[in-house]
Amino acid sequence: MSQRAIDDPLAAARDALERHAWREAFDLLSKADADGGLSATDLELLGDAAWWSGDMDACIAARERAYALHLEAGETGRAGKIALALVRDHGGRLAQAQSNTWFKRAERLLGKDPDTVEHGYLEMMRARRAHIGSDFDQAVELAGTAVDTGARFGDPNLQALGLMYQGMAMVGRGEVEDGLALLDEATVAAVGGELSPMTTGVVYCNMISTCQELAEYRRAGEWTEAAKRWCDRQAISGFPGLCRVHRAEIIRLRGAWAEAEEEAKRACTELMDHGLPAFAGDGFYEVGEIRLRMGDLVAAEAAFQQANELGRDPHPGLALLHAARGNVGGAAALLRRSLEETAEPLMRVQRLAAQVEVVIAAGDLDTADGAASELEGIAERYGSDALHASAAVSRARVLVERGEADPAVRSARRGLELWRALDAPYEAALARVVVGVAYRAGGEEDAGALELRAARSALEKLGAVPDAARVSELLGEPAGGPVGQRVTRAFMFTDIVRSTNLVDAIGDEAWEDLVRWHDRTLRALFAEHGGEEVDHAGDGFFVAFEDHAAALASAVAIQRSLADHRRTHGFAPQVRIGIHAAEATDRQGDYGGKGVHRAARIGALAEGGEILVTTETLDAADGSWEVSETREVPLKGFAEPARVATLDWR
Repeated sequence: MSQRAIDDPLAAARDALERHAWREAFDLLSKADADGGLSATDLELLGDAAWWSGDMDACIAARERAYALHLEAGETGRAGKIALALVRDHGGRLAQAQSNTWFKRAERLLGKDPDTVEHGYLEMMRARRAHIGSDFDQAVELAGTAVDTGARFGDPNLQALGLMYQGMAMVGRGEVEDGLALLDEATVAAVGGELSPMTTGVVYCNMISTCQELAEYRRAGEWTEAAKRWCDRQAISGFPGLCRVHRAEIIRLRGAWAEAEEEAKRACTELMDHGLPAFAGDGFYEVGEIRLRMGDLVAAEAAFQQANELGRDPHPGLALLHAARGNVGGAAALLRRSLEETAEPLMRVQRLAAQVEVVIAAGDLDTADGAASELEGIAERYGSDALHASAAVSRARVLVERGEADPAVRSARRGLELWRALDAPYEAALARVVVGVAYRAGGEEDAGALELRAARSALEKLGAVPDAARVSELLGEPAGGPVGQRVTRAFMFTDIVRSTNLVDAIGDEAWEDLVRWHDRTLRALFAEHGGEEVDHAGDGFFVAFEDHAAALASAVAIQRSLADHRRTHGFAPQVRIGIHAAEATDRQGDYGGKGVHRAARIGALAEGGEILVTTETLDAADGSWEVSETREVPLKGFAEPARVATLDWR
């Protein structure tokens, strides 16, 4: 311990708080408290340090003591503001009776004098409670009062919180553009460092959750990354768990399920350790969703039950699990009850989409039609592409059952294109299944089978075993799914880049000839080095090599062949190559798993004429390879970056 901490532990603790060294501040304040007791103000600091350190028992104890001392000194405003903090603390621990008691205390202390900044915080808390209760008009009015109070007293934290709840409530009542504008204003203040760490975290999390409720996944993904970077900078243990739950949902949407599950489990651990079980329920629900899609019904059910125990509605996931086990009637009843208890439109979306699927299986077409109509109304009201995609696919399901094949195809295709544009491969694959079924319902057997096989291939690559098996049943073919053993391969992804200028220069016919030469040349070099062509889509190849060194040698040979063609003929396409060695599941001519997705992301990061290789691949390859300095690169859909180097082929 430093001499300053020994001589003046309180000053050292305040310095640690300024540096956001939360544990250091907590230890210093705890020692000072044990040595002689702390003032009410210092107890507030101890409560803050304990919160950020993840010790909720110590946090609540310190705040309750500070409340008592402020009250004893007649400082009702300070006492009332601490009471509001305790409302949140106890609520996050699912101690609702205690949370309500502290709110009544705050109202009693702060409700009498509206001309104080503390009264503004009371109005903000009232707005929060009104929003939770879906009383959006009341929430907008109360939050507006909080904003005005914050402006009058020069309190940026109160202003930001008021703007946040005002924006959320406006979104709730359908004024999406204006509501998001207010949320943006609050979040800009957070990004700019104008707010306290607590207010910054609250604003970030509510912005992200609002985007996800609206199914504004691109925007949610951007703010999730910003929030994660902020959490990492602050060395915060409370908000990372909340950020990770949101991040896991985005990663799941992108199709990296193993990565999403890992992130969700970390979130659950952090939130439970931090004493915030109310938020951990969302993390357990995410785990359940992923396990359900992968066909692990036992693990999925356990996760949904944990979510339910922590106060998170386990539907539609648990209801869909019952349907997967053949209990369609029970699933329909669970969804009906969940919808009866869920008034907020955006919270109804996933339940309604699931209801359409389940009640069609139960033969209740009228209920399915009503649910699809409600989904369409919500999509029109809130306007996001994901909402429109969900509504379009649900409507297509109903149209197929009514024998209206042509409009069903059009509706399902609209949903498919929207999900594709959102980079949501699982949802896109399910939409494609509906397209295939609709084609067949209209007598177009070949077109339907083509779509169904494409959907099955996508589902198998994702690891969606039950869905892929159901598509095989529709096709009357043996179920595919992940068969075979786990193997280690060096996976190579290639792609032509910046081709527009070259096409303009040589013309379409010459370009087609050049692409055919490109394909023949690369295939010959793959074969020469023992590569197995897995897929060829557009201008790119996906190739697997048993020998890691052979993969590198093949990449070098490709770039040199292209350079030779450029010298002798004056032109050749620029090709980027990414290589990553990993374990994957051999699926009889295809490979699946986290390592394959990671390799694809590496390939997408390479520049034209570059061979980008992960360091683990270089370490496993025999021989001496000339490479650049290694560097870390972020990978879309992965929590952990990759360490890569550029292989010198010249």
